[in-house]
Amino acid sequence: MRIAVVGTGVIGTSWARLFAEHGHDVVATDPAPGAAERLRAELGDAVAFVDDPATAVADADFVQENGPERLEVKHMLLATLDAASRPEVVIASSSSMLRPTDLARGVPGHPERVLVGHPFNPPHLVPLVEVVPGEATSEAAVAAAMAFYTSVGRSPLRLRAELPGHLANRLQAALWREAYSLVERGVATVGDVDTAITEGPGLRWAGVGPIAGQHLSGGAGGLAHVLEHLHPGTEALWADLGSPTMTPELADRLVAQVTEAVTDPDDLLARRDAVIRAVLSARREH
Repeated sequence: MRIAVVGTGVIGTSWARLFAEHGHDVVATDPAPGAAERLRAELGDAVAFVDDPATAVADADFVQENGPERLEVKHMLLATLDAASRPEVVIASSSSMLRPTDLARGVPGHPERVLVGHPFNPPHLVPLVEVVPGEATSEAAVAAAMAFYTSVGRSPLRLRAELPGHLANRLQAALWREAYSLVERGVATVGDVDTAITEGPGLRWAGVGPIAGQHLSGGAGGLAHVLEHLHPGTEALWADLGSPTMTPELADRLVAQVTEAVTDPDDLLARRDAVIRAVLSARREH
């Protein structure tokens, strides 16, 4: 298959790597100065680069769009992709916040082939892809996207409704809200928060997820036992969770603490990717 990757920032480059590793003919495009050179430095000759997005998608069998997260920019870009590509080809947007129904309003020709295909960074390692259809999206487009992402080793998850942030980002946002509140209140540092997750529940979540993990913690009674005996305490905890406001002071505190904690970002990035690979390998074995 020929895959067009439109936008080659961090996400687009990772997508291009994934598609090329699975043997696809990948054509990338990005208007940013130096984009071709950066992509070549990252991926060598595994991916072709063209300057014109219409040229990139002209012969594509699947389009992965990774433009800026601004609706007016998306509309201009998607209109170009719609006009230049074959009408049956899926146009999947990596958007993390925009609704596919809103995106499709910029595609007057064939809105039925527009959907969100939202990955998690880095897409070439993290399997989750949230597939979100809009009001106009056809079932054929959804099925094609699900099949394609599965074919490149991803774990596509179809959402049943359009919400800002889709599914996983909303779960992350709930955790970040309390994490930022704890830092704001001086209960914990940024380093404390990260350690609490990586050395605690994050280990369980990587294996079974938060709700299945609760089910296991209930012993023979499972989740029913947990809910029966712990729900009063859980509700009291919910009532005590913070609702921080991202003031300049809080932002400065978060940035200062994470800068102090992360002294070598390149090393941290390499360790993150190594751990992801090790976790995925361990899960395959079990």
